[in-house]
Amino acid sequence: MPIRPEDFSYVSKLVREASAIVLEAGKEYLVELRLQPIAQQAGLATLDKLVEKLKQDPTGPLHKRVIDAMTTNETSFFRDLHPFETLRKDVVPELIRKRADTRTLNFWCAAASSGQEPFSTMMMLRENFPELASWRVNYIATDLSRDMLARCREGKYGQFEVSRGLPAQLLVKYFDRRGTEWQIKEDIRKAVDFRELNLMKPWGPMPTMDIVFIRNVLIYFDVPTKRDILLRIHRLLAPDGYLFLGGAETTVNICEEFESQVIGRTTCYRPKQRVKV
Repeated sequence: MPIRPEDFSYVSKLVREASAIVLEAGKEYLVELRLQPIAQQAGLATLDKLVEKLKQDPTGPLHKRVIDAMTTNETSFFRDLHPFETLRKDVVPELIRKRADTRTLNFWCAAASSGQEPFSTMMMLRENFPELASWRVNYIATDLSRDMLARCREGKYGQFEVSRGLPAQLLVKYFDRRGTEWQIKEDIRKAVDFRELNLMKPWGPMPTMDIVFIRNVLIYFDVPTKRDILLRIHRLLAPDGYLFLGGAETTVNICEEFESQVIGRTTCYRPKQRVKV
């Protein structure tokens, strides 16, 4: 049964207040697709019954499940490829030279989804920069969804997932077969610090970052929310650090504290100046 307009409005408001994700008119099909399984699991016959339950207990566990379900988790290993090539050829070698004194590199993936992006980066570092074995490489990966973070920490992927963008030699080298699934090796899993974080709320203490990935996330927010998030990233990013956005995203006309830099086929963003708090 299609979702009623008043129920779509309620869910849209709930999702926006909790995550800043904007569900515009025309997204009713997406809400129906994502929430039908939750309604069935909760023993509720229709989506209007689900919304009624949410209204009765707007802060309960069902509320969290709905927010998690409406968070887009589309990703793949080495997604779009060229940002990882830019990291390998240009960005990481430059930062290794610049950080020779401290021998520390800090990465942050601000929307880890099911973990393919941070694990892709870690495999790239292992394959190409053996000298980093003696460095402090801190990789923080955050996400709004507890279910996704649980998947990240387990590091298990189906055959379809490991077939999307992951070279066969890396699958053999860095994964173990677990029945019908593949699990990334424990040393790679433990090299990434997975944390729950809502980009709209206080982020808590984090080190100054050398590289920040927040790819294909800002497209779901309105302009004021994008600007707020980008300003906070600017405060966290080292003056010579790098920000990676999705191919359809930009800081232009949103947050002028960044300037774009094209490296190969990748557009990165660098801080222009520090923002005074």
